[in-house]
Amino acid sequence: MNLQYVQGKPLFTNTNKVPKQYDYLTQNIETDVIIVGGGVTGSILGYYFSKRNINCVILEKNRVGYCSTGVTTSLLQYELDDNINDLIETTTLKNAIRSYELGIKALSEIDSFINKYGNNCDYRKKDTLLFTTKKLEIEEIYEEYRVRKENGFDVEFINESNNPFSFDLKAGVYSNNGGAQFDPYKYTHQILKVACDNGVRVYENTEVVKVNYENCGVILETSYGYKVSGKIVIVATGYNTELFSKRNFGTKTTTFNIATKPITNFEGWHNRVLIRDNNDPYNYLRTTEDNRIIIGGEDINFVPDIFNEKAAKVKYNILEQRLKSMFKDINDIEVEYKYCGAFASTKDNLGFLGTDPDNKKLWFCLGYGANGILFSILGGMMLSDLYLGKNDVDLKLFKVDRFDN
Repeated sequence: MNLQYVQGKPLFTNTNKVPKQYDYLTQNIETDVIIVGGGVTGSILGYYFSKRNINCVILEKNRVGYCSTGVTTSLLQYELDDNINDLIETTTLKNAIRSYELGIKALSEIDSFINKYGNNCDYRKKDTLLFTTKKLEIEEIYEEYRVRKENGFDVEFINESNNPFSFDLKAGVYSNNGGAQFDPYKYTHQILKVACDNGVRVYENTEVVKVNYENCGVILETSYGYKVSGKIVIVATGYNTELFSKRNFGTKTTTFNIATKPITNFEGWHNRVLIRDNNDPYNYLRTTEDNRIIIGGEDINFVPDIFNEKAAKVKYNILEQRLKSMFKDINDIEVEYKYCGAFASTKDNLGFLGTDPDNKKLWFCLGYGANGILFSILGGMMLSDLYLGKNDVDLKLFKVDRFDN
């Protein structure tokens, strides 16, 4: 992701110290797999490929864990951006349910990683809430609850009579252990350290400027003229894919976030669950381990290289007032961080994982949608298997060319 895709003062990159600085490339090198992008997605890929003893190199044009990783809320849920009834307009019910199941699988992977390597990223399992304040949407929310319940998901239906929250709620789907949260910057560096211990080589401040596909593989040229040779290249660059493909991968918007100073209590916020409303565009809320609140949303159309400061101020103010109106009993809400970044969505809410249909040396791991980190974990698992000759049947859900006519 280019720096113009991020504006403001992101919480996670401003409250953390840089745990490690990586070298920039100063010589020509060879490897098997070249991963372009040193954010959370590239780091996850490095972990899974190295876990399977596959030789790989990560190239990051800026600093590891900045740009899109720095602005992600890391509000991790198995559900997607749209509800079931909306999803089945572009995919099947079976595929929608399977995507939910894969979200749970990815959440379990994070849990297993933390159990093995320790919690150095403020990880915490969370219940989740999807809710509406509109009477006209009660039936829609109930249908979402019904389908999840009938397919084995641990959910409860909430209405005005059993609402445990302080804010107005006409209907809600409460998912027990349906999500998780962590500090994405810390997580990126933690999983990357494990990957490096497994043999991954990482170079930051190393921009790829040219791609050459040869019979025997691919050669990437960096901004200082040094080259990296490999068998395949995996694009993990978020929204900045133009160097590798002219394909239009998703619809880009700008989403806005504010984060408060640490507060003293969370009166009216049942279990400090992860919250998403049913608006379009929707709003999302979480808390942090140092007792801050993050609220985001208010998406607008993304315009490259143009930052509308006036519009941003309006959006930040709307988010602040919405937060204060939801939790009237929290008296010490004071905004400390305001930031925004690009967000990409797709018709079926899924990212893109797999090989380019026209170039088998070009692979993609693009975690578009609200579940980008979970898609990246699935990508790490399935793409490393694919490299070793095992084609996961679920990979078809994320095909790069699934929307081609």
